[in-house]
Amino acid sequence: MAINVIAEKCKGCQKCIKACPFNAITMEGKLAVIGPSCTSCGACVEVCPFDAIEKTDEAVHTADITAYHDVWVFAEQRDGQLMSVVIELLGEGRKLANEIGCQLCAILCGENVDDLTAELIAHGADKVYYANMPELKTYNTDAYTKTIYEAITKYKPEILLLGATHIGRDLGPCLAVKCGTGLTADCTKLDIDPEDKKLRQTRPAFGGNLMATIICPNHRPQMSTVRPGVMDKAEYDKNRKGEVIALTPTFKEGDIRTKVLEIVKSVTELVSLTDADIIVSGGAGLGGPEGFELLREFAKKLGGVVGASRAAVDSGWIDHAYQVGQTGTTVKPKLYFACGISGAIQHLAGMQNSGYIIAINKNENAPIFEIADYGIVGDLYKVIPAIMEELDK
Repeated sequence: MAINVIAEKCKGCQKCIKACPFNAITMEGKLAVIGPSCTSCGACVEVCPFDAIEKTDEAVHTADITAYHDVWVFAEQRDGQLMSVVIELLGEGRKLANEIGCQLCAILCGENVDDLTAELIAHGADKVYYANMPELKTYNTDAYTKTIYEAITKYKPEILLLGATHIGRDLGPCLAVKCGTGLTADCTKLDIDPEDKKLRQTRPAFGGNLMATIICPNHRPQMSTVRPGVMDKAEYDKNRKGEVIALTPTFKEGDIRTKVLEIVKSVTELVSLTDADIIVSGGAGLGGPEGFELLREFAKKLGGVVGASRAAVDSGWIDHAYQVGQTGTTVKPKLYFACGISGAIQHLAGMQNSGYIIAINKNENAPIFEIADYGIVGDLYKVIPAIMEELDK
């Protein structure tokens, strides 16, 4: 489907501009013009009082994909610190760039975070596109979207990867709409088709019961958000050299519709599941919230952190921030203890790539034992204290 403006009928009333939810219509003189971010939703057709806009079956013009090159990674930073998922994306991006035969680039937005450009290059970036402006100090949807969209329009990346964080999940769809391209969310695997060099984006579908591989054949860039904790991190080489390219976006009044007045950080226990080497997770088999006190003691002895299954979170025994699984956090620790967790497929999708998995469960037929490296059939309230006693020795 395509949206067309009939020039002879258009009176320049601009009602279509106000009705368009994607800001895809602009005015050239007194003529409405449909931009590339149009999704053919038809909102403008319905409000036009002069029947000057029509929806047709004509195929939407596709991008000249031969003009696009390089793999880009959105270098998400908060308070001047790169998110760990950025290092994972650089590691995966390097593999993709090598297979395609192009450069790996990072795009960084912020204010006075110049030192991060060297860190990105040390982790594998050949180029860093850097926008250094006060408006970009704190994440803002409008400011970041405008900055990165202008860079995409000018430099034309073939692939753009973002972390599936709160920021990435907000920014990714905005960029995809502006660019008139697709976005595959929450990817767990990325690879390149050896025949046509297109990006194959794999993600869980239907509640994790199958894995769907998605391609974007006719539009660019090919965009994916990737779950933190899924990919291997890039190696650090302080001797690497790269190029830093300055971006100079300009913001006029109305471009940034919201302002951050204050940032309030809640004082809660810090949960860092994605970076943990050892995770001790509890499920419905704990029987109640008091079970997590035992797990916290156990995790402390091991130098690890506590996690939880969805069943434990839904029961209100522990905060959602601790949830491991498809609807929680994807983790890849060196050692994962599954205590009283049966092994629903949604939970397995979030932890099955752990280095070693140790399952403790009363039910010897629990699905968790099928992927566990070591299984202990027994009461976790007896097994865990016995393990801690041996650790004390």
